[in-house]
Amino acid sequence: MFSMTQLIRRVAQTRGEAIATQDGDRTQTWAELVLKVAKFAGGLRQLGIGKDDCVAILALNSDRYFEFMFAVPWAGAVFQPVNTRLAGPEVVYWLNDSEAKVVMVDSSYAPMLLEIRAQLDSVEHIVFVDDGVAPDGLIAYADLVDAEPLEDCGRQGDDLAGLFYTGGTTGRSKGVMLSHDNLIVNGLQAIPLLDAVEGDKILHVAPMFHIADACICMTSAIMGGSNYFIPSFDPVKTMQGIQDYQIQRLLMVPTMINMLVNHPDIGNYELGTLRSVMYGASPMPEAVIKKAMQVMPATKFFQAYGQTEASPVVTVLSWERHVFEGPLAGKMKSAGQAVPGIDLAIFDDQGEPVESGVVGEVCLRGPNVMLGYRNMAEQTEATIVDGWLHTGDGGYLDEEGYLFIVDRVKDMIISGGENVYSAEVENALYQHAAVNQCAVIGIPHETWGEQVHAVVVLHQPGAVDEATLIDHCKGLIAGFKCPRSISFQEAPLPLSGAGKILKTELRKPYWADGERKVN
Repeated sequence: MFSMTQLIRRVAQTRGEAIATQDGDRTQTWAELVLKVAKFAGGLRQLGIGKDDCVAILALNSDRYFEFMFAVPWAGAVFQPVNTRLAGPEVVYWLNDSEAKVVMVDSSYAPMLLEIRAQLDSVEHIVFVDDGVAPDGLIAYADLVDAEPLEDCGRQGDDLAGLFYTGGTTGRSKGVMLSHDNLIVNGLQAIPLLDAVEGDKILHVAPMFHIADACICMTSAIMGGSNYFIPSFDPVKTMQGIQDYQIQRLLMVPTMINMLVNHPDIGNYELGTLRSVMYGASPMPEAVIKKAMQVMPATKFFQAYGQTEASPVVTVLSWERHVFEGPLAGKMKSAGQAVPGIDLAIFDDQGEPVESGVVGEVCLRGPNVMLGYRNMAEQTEATIVDGWLHTGDGGYLDEEGYLFIVDRVKDMIISGGENVYSAEVENALYQHAAVNQCAVIGIPHETWGEQVHAVVVLHQPGAVDEATLIDHCKGLIAGFKCPRSISFQEAPLPLSGAGKILKTELRKPYWADGERKVN
């Protein structure tokens, strides 16, 4: 059995004087980090946090986010990262569903949290994690960690460690319950395939609320890496950070890589220390990866495919396969091979495995598969069948076990690395009185991979325009989920024999020239 807190206690013992985190002027060693985590946990205990209580965080990347991820389980509790791009009503749902008792928040999101505080059923305390004076009614971070160190509560194995909310095809977010074993095993599974080594210097530029960065945090704790932070991705700040801190390892989504390698100032920064970049969340355009390998020739690129329910890494495409010519070419359009410890298979509609080259649903089993969805037994049983996690993605395996994603069973759109579930957007559109029918699909976008597009039938043609409906959605859901474009039609939307809207027919005109039915 594994324990998140044991990881950092071990590093404090073996690499105690090495830098654990540096955020601006704040630097601490692994030995100092463990003491800070123990005090952090002590402060949480004084706030009444005990076994299995939920502690959430709504904040940008920082060293204190990293401390939070280990201090909460040290106190015997469950940590919950909150997507910083959510609208107020969505944050309310997440925090009420998780029954979070304490929320950590920074200056960027304190105003929102104070605005919705009256709607939060279980939140008893809000902690301000930035420096300076805390807003009225909030507890200062400095006061929280000014507590007697708490003895490690010893959470491990199948004990619940983190609660990561993800979208759902029903339009309702699902709380993915991940154990200590889930998170640590997946870190161990990923390490040999990501060129991770002891003492790596890692720059956190992808959002820390995302499960992918949680995996990077696990690998860092396992390998005793040094962690540096940028509040949110910015190409210039990222290049500056790589140069100043001599960064060796980085996680980005393809959209970030595109912005980085095509920035006009990239030649002005020394990026030669960057040994490896892991990317995922959406497919990498060939032109972008070619440009990246050209401008960063010393950097190895790795593609990872996965999902939150798998903690998250399922497959990795190695740097050796990032080639377009020679005997190792031909795999760039794949998502790579299964990481160690995972059984990967393609199932047909009857739940039976299919042969190589046959398209079906991507399924897997292994110690990284989630405990289940919080308070959703029926959805858990439908997703994990006989120990196999059904991903909802369509694909096939070639004879060497390389996974090729070709379609999506679930109606999910990936725009700029963020998951958008069509049902959530459709639910928002249907709340406008003028909307009779609607369907939300992903259409190609040069920068973001996919663009959220809505096809709408109005009760009265011309009753509202595109801008009005988009503004309507912005009041209900996060901006990145809102339609970027809307097409109106008077004819009813095409239906299947079972009465379901045929989104495949709506997508066809947009994806006719593409190899994948989704991006």
